[in-house]
Amino acid sequence: MRNVPRLIVFTVLVLIVGGAIFLATWDIPAPIATMEKVIPDDRFPR
Repeated sequence: MRNVPRLIVFTVLVLIVGGAIFLATWDIPAPIATMEKVIPDDRFPR
């Protein structure tokens, strides 16, 4: 029973490190949808 907290901490650390490695190596595709927004001239200083 003494090793249960140590096992839980080790499991959490492995999950965090594994998640960080996954996010660092994941090739996220760039968005392909084009967006156009009309900005009125009143918003720009003259």
